[in-house]
Amino acid sequence: MRRSALRRFAPSAGKAVLAVVAAAVLLAGPAVASVADDSVLSPPTGAYFGSSLDWSSDSAAEQTDRLGRPAAVLEHVASVPITEAEVDYLAQFMRQAEGEGALAAVTLRPVGGLGQFGQEEARAAVDALARARDGQDLPLFVRFAPEMNASWTAWGFAPDEYIAAFRLFSEVLHSDLPDAVVVWSPAAGESYPFAEGGSTDDPALDTDGSGSLDAGDDPYGPYYPGDDAVDWVGLSAYHDPSGGGAPRNAVAADGALEDDLDGEGDLAFYERFAESAGTPMMLETAAFYSPGAGGPAELEIKQDWWQQVIAATSGDEHPLIDVVLWRDSSSARAVVGEVVIDWSLSGSDTISSAFAADAEASELVFGPVYAPFTSSSTVQSAAGTISGAAAWILVAAVLLAAIALTGWGLLRGRSGRLAYDGPPNRDLRIDYLRGVAIVFVVVNHIALVSVWQNLTQEAIGMVSGAELFVLLSGGVLGMVHRPKVLGGGIGEVTLRTEARAWKLYVTALVVVVIVGLVSLVGFVNSTPATTYVDQGTGAAGSEATGRVYDLYTNVDSLLRYPVDPSIILDLALLRLGPWQVNVLGLYVVMLAIAPLILWALSRGRWAVVLLVSWAVYVLQMFLHVRLLPSQFEDSFPLLTWQALFVTGMVAGFHRREILAWFATRIGRIVLAVAVITTVGLAVFSWNNPYLSSSWDLRLGLIPANTFSDIYAVAFQRTTLDPGRVVNVLLVVITAYAALSVLWKPAQRLLGWFFIPLGQATLYVFVMHVVFVLIVANIPPLREGNTVVNSLAYLAVLGLLWVMVRTRFLYRIVPR
Repeated sequence: MRRSALRRFAPSAGKAVLAVVAAAVLLAGPAVASVADDSVLSPPTGAYFGSSLDWSSDSAAEQTDRLGRPAAVLEHVASVPITEAEVDYLAQFMRQAEGEGALAAVTLRPVGGLGQFGQEEARAAVDALARARDGQDLPLFVRFAPEMNASWTAWGFAPDEYIAAFRLFSEVLHSDLPDAVVVWSPAAGESYPFAEGGSTDDPALDTDGSGSLDAGDDPYGPYYPGDDAVDWVGLSAYHDPSGGGAPRNAVAADGALEDDLDGEGDLAFYERFAESAGTPMMLETAAFYSPGAGGPAELEIKQDWWQQVIAATSGDEHPLIDVVLWRDSSSARAVVGEVVIDWSLSGSDTISSAFAADAEASELVFGPVYAPFTSSSTVQSAAGTISGAAAWILVAAVLLAAIALTGWGLLRGRSGRLAYDGPPNRDLRIDYLRGVAIVFVVVNHIALVSVWQNLTQEAIGMVSGAELFVLLSGGVLGMVHRPKVLGGGIGEVTLRTEARAWKLYVTALVVVVIVGLVSLVGFVNSTPATTYVDQGTGAAGSEATGRVYDLYTNVDSLLRYPVDPSIILDLALLRLGPWQVNVLGLYVVMLAIAPLILWALSRGRWAVVLLVSWAVYVLQMFLHVRLLPSQFEDSFPLLTWQALFVTGMVAGFHRREILAWFATRIGRIVLAVAVITTVGLAVFSWNNPYLSSSWDLRLGLIPANTFSDIYAVAFQRTTLDPGRVVNVLLVVITAYAALSVLWKPAQRLLGWFFIPLGQATLYVFVMHVVFVLIVANIPPLREGNTVVNSLAYLAVLGLLWVMVRTRFLYRIVPR
């Protein structure tokens, strides 16, 4: 009954009725109860223009300013199960949509597969949507688990699980939110099955009877939940010539979008799923452009694609395409090292002006769809933001305190009664800092919403635990081996470093294999370690491209006989493995070449070492060369990150000389400037629009878009942008100086905790993967409760500390 009610508005004859209804809605003013009519979901003619924004740094109002008119539909992406924090973000999103007179579309992406998705999970998700709507009866699009036919989603290639979950969710949604419609939205199947084909245990996928999953199989039919469960159909059809791999800019072929919509046979999506039953359709799209990849200009690429979209939604060929959702934002792709990808239409005046001109002459329909209004129960989007006079007072207080403490520290120096007095044979300040870095890493990798994320995710500047860890590891290597190298023992040092490199390689290999085998145990949720979700999200979690990268492709072939040789090669090259430990591959390579660097340093060639290292870094900024097939190159490109490690080695090797220089007059001036600059960068980072939890705070002194633009230019993590390099160097200098003059209180306060962890970082790094898996299998820790998760972090960190102190499994796990 519901299906026919929706469909009667879709054909061309029904759109005449829609014109009257839509006009009445626009004249209705703030009284929006009538907007709940299903008819408003489709425009009288053409297609609504909709957008998916990066809600962490953008807003509907700002996009309206850039385009000159509001989008008719706005999309937000949320994870399932929907956490309490996400309910708040959804509520903020709903209020923004209401304020622009836009229809809301919520895309729900399950965390992991759908095998355990039942009645309870469906009702919890729908209840969360209802609470976010807060009593408003505006119609709502809900895209449930899209791209289920793709290799990059955790719920992909499982048609039985997917159909059962979709039908259950659809039933609950129709029962509890009758003014919402559920959208079935696969990925365009032109390149199906996307990844390399192979044998399949699911006969439903082998539609051509070939015995394998290949290009001849139907990319859509096996995943279709049925007419009675689907209100709208959708299609994710992006122009992405990179195919999910290394970035490549190219203009789309003529008719490329037409092929996605009206391919031959099983690829005729529009005819099979929209036209055949008169079902309205939503098209999700955008055009790939990566600023650093060269090739055609951004305008040429994007204009060609949006003109194909306009052509597809105009005229009589596709009258059922009623919504176009363009991803108007930038994102990062993990598989290419989080290289920035700009999908946006309004990111620059040139692009937005060209699009506005073409859209004006098209049948795209912009908002407002109804009279914009502000709900009396609006969840303030500024929650957690300190702005105005209060923010300036806070900044002034922090800077004045920093100046005062810096002056006091310089006057007291290392001779004060609070100064460092550690043993001469080991610098405990370095151990302290390494302990802090490894705690940052553990908190980031376990990835629970908590107060600890507030403190560790770029709260001290645009710096993460990864940069600190790499820099300090290089420093320790240079510091430890200096005496032996200067004494002519380069041969012994070479043997030791190569042995250490081999130990790290074996350790990485063992971790990869163990986690891979654990992932094959059906009842264990290993998803957080065996997949990587694209991290293009902000506080609202709504900007992610949504792709989930399988880090253990074909691992089940280890249990087959004969074993596929390719899986052995993948393991040997560290192509597979938990993303949490992929940096081990970088350390293996750097340790292997460390003897050459140490030899050069022993000959006084430190300037040559730095010059060569940073020259390679600069060239890599433009060339983007990938030397190795190993997984670590995705997140820690070797030719980029070597510079940080080598700089650490040089600094560690010459630690005494550097400390002596900072004690000179000019050195003290430079140190003072470094400390104040560090504090200034920390204050700047507090303007980051990303809020890691509902308890997080930020400054509102810098507009979100301005901050994001500066961050994208100078502070990207994976490409280790120059601003980030400077920031991490300043943080280490400042922290080391602070520990030098305030050692005794710092040691009493937290030294007992950080120093043992810093002296066993490899052990902690390996063992934290165990806790990643444990946490993933405790359901209450995935509900987003900040208090519970914060306590869980205390338990995890406490257990790691106890394990270090008791030397638990020290004979087995390297340290």
